[in-house]
Parts: sequence; structure tokens; C-alpha cells
Amino acid sequence: MQYVIVGIGGQGILFSSKVLGKIALSRGESVMGSEVHGMAQRGGSVISHFKIGQYKSPLVKAGEADALLAFDQNEAVRNLHFLRNGGSLIVNVHDAAALGNEHLKAYIREHDIRVYPLEGYELLKKHMNGNFLFLNVLIVGAMCGAGVGNVSYEEVRNAVRELSPAKFADANMKVLELGYEALKGV
Repeated sequence: MQYVIVGIGGQGILFSSKVLGKIALSRGESVMGSEVHGMAQRGGSVISHFKIGQYKSPLVKAGEADALLAFDQNEAVRNLHFLRNGGSLIVNVHDAAALGNEHLKAYIREHDIRVYPLEGYELLKKHMNGNFLFLNVLIVGAMCGAGVGNVSYEEVRNAVRELSPAKFADANMKVLELGYEALKGV
């Protein structure tokens, strides 16, 4: 399984990779990952490549990712070329009209990409008093709800619980379920 996780600095992209890695290691699977581009500081573009299975390089080639987890819709568009034909995009959408671009829609159709939009900021405003710190866990929960990623909700829940700092554990559990329910059965 090959993931590309994208967003901007400060959104918790590396925590999401840790969650996936913990699950894979608990299964006895090989894990490789790399932060390819970006600034760890807030605001810069961040791209994490993450592979589970027998691979020789941590970098995902263009056209080979099974899943693209996009914490920012602009970063999703910039990195869409990483998805394989038939791949899945879980994307935090803050302006749905931007995804209505005809060229973008044609690309998605031509490559048979399954798109799972999530209004993450709106959900966090409504349920977490606008605390966007939890966007990473929301996206991972949404991935499970959509049935993407070859990990179960239970595995993700256990990994998030174990990896969460104590002061965020309860909130992370709430947000994980919120993301899961938002895309469950979509």
C-alpha cells in the first residue's frame, strides 16, 4: 500500500504517518516513509510518502499511490499526479467550487480516481470549537469511513489512542469518530 499525505506545515501530517506506521508494524509489515518536500514550519508545503509492504525506496513514483490524503485542497490538486489509476483521494475541502474546474474533473474521470471530499474545517468549527489542530485525526478517520487505506477503524483507533499526548487523547477519539462517520458508507 502506497500513501502520499499532503498539506501545509502545522497540520499534523507526520502524526498521520506515525499512526499508519504503528498499525503496519503491529501487523509485522515492513514500513518506509519520507518527508519529501516542505517546511516543518507552519504554512509551508509538506509531502509525506509512506509505504507499507516490500518496497526498495521510500519515495512514491508519480502514478503509483493507492491513496492521497490531502489536508489542504490546493495541495491535493498539486499532488494528484501521484495517484494511480483507480486510486483514492481523501481531501479536506474549504471551497468546493475550486474542485469544479473542468480540467481537474476531466483528469479525475480519465484516471478513475475516487474522490472523498470532507469539509474538515466546518466539522471542526461545529464540533471542536474551531480547533483545527485535530484535522489530521479527522482525515484519518474519514479515510476509514470511506473504506480506503487497508486499515480498520479499530486499528486506527488503537494507534491514535496510544500515540496521542494524554491531554489530546479524548479529543482525538471524538474527532476520529467524527471523521469516520462523515464518510462512512460514501
